[in-house]
Amino acid sequence: MTIYFIQAFVYLLAAVITVPLAKKLGLGSVLGYLIAGVIIGPVTGIVGQETVTIQHFAEFGVVMMLFLVGLELHPQMLWKMRNRLIGLGGLQVLLSTILISLVTYLLGQAFTVAIAVGLIFSLSSTAIVLQTFNEKGLSKTDGGKNAFSVLLMQDIAVIPMLAFIPMLALPELVALAEQGKVAAQHHEELSLVAGLPTWAYALAILASISSVVVLGHFLSRPLFHYVAQSGLREIFVATALLIVIGIAALMSLVGLSPALGTFMAGVVLANSEFRHELESNIEPFKGLLLGLFFITVGAGIDFNVLTSHFAVVVGLTVAVMVIKGGVLWGLASLFKIRNSDRWLFALSLAQAGEFGFVLLSFSIQNSVIPDHVAQILQLVVALSMFLTPSLFILFEKVIMPRYQTTNSSQPFDVIDEKGKVIIAGGGRFGQVVNRLLVANDIKTVVMDLDASQVENLRTIKIKTFFGDATRPELLHTAGIDNASALVVAIDDRESAKSLVHYAKQSFPNIKIITRAYDRGHNYELRQAGADIIVNETYHSALEVGAQAMTSLGYHPFLVEQKKFAFIKTEVQASQHLYERWSLRSEGEQYDHDYRKLFMQIEEAIKEAMQSDRLDKHSHDERGWTPPPKGYENDFDS
Repeated sequence: MTIYFIQAFVYLLAAVITVPLAKKLGLGSVLGYLIAGVIIGPVTGIVGQETVTIQHFAEFGVVMMLFLVGLELHPQMLWKMRNRLIGLGGLQVLLSTILISLVTYLLGQAFTVAIAVGLIFSLSSTAIVLQTFNEKGLSKTDGGKNAFSVLLMQDIAVIPMLAFIPMLALPELVALAEQGKVAAQHHEELSLVAGLPTWAYALAILASISSVVVLGHFLSRPLFHYVAQSGLREIFVATALLIVIGIAALMSLVGLSPALGTFMAGVVLANSEFRHELESNIEPFKGLLLGLFFITVGAGIDFNVLTSHFAVVVGLTVAVMVIKGGVLWGLASLFKIRNSDRWLFALSLAQAGEFGFVLLSFSIQNSVIPDHVAQILQLVVALSMFLTPSLFILFEKVIMPRYQTTNSSQPFDVIDEKGKVIIAGGGRFGQVVNRLLVANDIKTVVMDLDASQVENLRTIKIKTFFGDATRPELLHTAGIDNASALVVAIDDRESAKSLVHYAKQSFPNIKIITRAYDRGHNYELRQAGADIIVNETYHSALEVGAQAMTSLGYHPFLVEQKKFAFIKTEVQASQHLYERWSLRSEGEQYDHDYRKLFMQIEEAIKEAMQSDRLDKHSHDERGWTPPPKGYENDFDS
């Protein structure tokens, strides 16, 4: 028992020391786990052969991760993804398999071995890619979404690969296995389908998948309600683990991928009201097991084989990553993935994946790949995974800044229109502003610095120009000299402030309306000369608060009055806060006096909320009444 405590202590200590350091240096947690494994494994020799056993256990982190991924997807969403899933993902697997198999065959391997190697290396690392996407906030990008579609297709493709690989067995390896010379390499596992005829095996698979879908849909809700009534959080955790482990065991017993089974279960439970509870209970286990898996990958690198075949291992690793990267780049062009998203898509999926270890072991067991070849291929899989975080660093530090500053070599659009209102920024905020104005026949000119965003807007018939609104010459061609208003809706805080300052200095008569991220940004924009500033989340937060009061039984008219009183008090106090802020030097704006004034204003708001105005209306609320006749004509003049 003591040895297990010591081993657990070693793995946890390596992770605790190395991972935060790697994160601090910008390397990412995955590379931190891999480095920790190398240090305690090949470098110091603190851990040994037990890493193989631990790795099999840690692979369950991948199973849990796919369950959580499934929880985020609705069946309708999967149907919408079908073109990318089958087209983009299917072509990636097919083309990568063909090219890698061809190179392997030209290097002198048997045709069947070459096909098996192509299948193994066509897969990428779901664990590394999704973990890194989440850490770096890349999941919602166009490149991230397409990469996820490919990873999903790869995970699905594992099932036919497991069925096909035994057909590639080498006769000489089969003969050796029958003679018992390689029997020690085989690991017998429990199976419900061993020895069944093909038709019975197919029925068993169909029954297993159907049971996961049917039971998950009809029995999960009563089970969760029953457990929830106990009020014991640990029992809910146990239930979540029961579902994941039970489905993984069922899939393994019928020879299917446990990861795919739990993914399907996650999709089935995506509409459950207990989805968030399941996520919060599974997430800690998933993160810890994934970290352990990466440590075992690093610890499992055999330096003796690596040094003996260093040039071969490195050459094959580079070849695999270049081939896959080339295929991905070509598909990105075919499917119109543009700019930095194309680089993200190609670089993030260029490695081999954790399923490579599974398929390699499966290939050895089925006499498909010789053991000495499998040892080298295992190092190639591990090394490509080890290099993946560095590709993300390359993307983040080199490629992204180049696209952010130059937006590729694509020239800015020639702005051939002039608008009464110029909108700088065509993101979510700018789009809503533009739609409202255009719907009221107000001529606008929208500029955005993200070429892919401009292209997306054009596909839905929203005319947007690719250009940098902070460039004076583009503002002139957009007609700022004669425009009535400038709406600043760009993401970058400093750029927004610079644009406001320039526009106010150069065109003092134009109305500058801008959004602010927070109170501090609001003050900076006011100081720069903005006329009207709206805090980004202010009105949506007020609306949520108002809806909450209404749901608690407050009369809607009373809620509107309370909301108006809140806004009025805030507006009156805002000038005092701004004056206090502007008097202080950099770094001292939020001093004790400012905080004291802020707390006084909070008391004023509370006092305004307590006042009873049911018997009268405020003069300021005349803004609710219809405008007088002829108001529109006065406005147009």
